[in-house]
Amino acid sequence: MAIYTDILKELRRDKNLTQADMAAYFNIKQSMYSMYESGRRTMKIEMLCMLADILDTSTDYILGRTSVEEPYPKR
Repeated sequence: MAIYTDILKELRRDKNLTQADMAAYFNIKQSMYSMYESGRRTMKIEMLCMLADILDTSTDYILGRTSVEEPYPKR
């Protein structure tokens, strides 16, 4: 879980986005997004997919399953 949370924070910061920016995109409170980013709450797969799109990467990269940051080609 630590890899996932560290990667998620790093990607968000690299895009110059705040937790409040991310929360607004998902129409949730910043405190809720913070719990996802800290690993205190588990997010739905749909949210993970949307995060990958927003952060311009793949779900596998966010989850620490690959070291390739670039997103997969679209179908």
